Amino acid sequence: MFKSIVNYCKGSYEELAHKTTWPTQKELIHDAIVVLAASIVIALIVFCMDTVFEYLMKFIYSL
Repeated sequence: MFKSIVNYCKGSYEELAHKTTWPTQKELIHDAIVVLAASIVIALIVFCMDTVFEYLMKFIYSL
């Protein structure tokens, strides 16, 4: 039992250390900027939809 856990940990380390391709710092920064920009765009779209819905509801209830 203990030996199988040790073998699993050794295999996991071997794969992470030698078989995995890690992104460069430049790629990570680029991806982070893309995620940030997409998050801002989606937040602005939701804000606009919420504002339009608010004004629409105020108009409907004022009738």
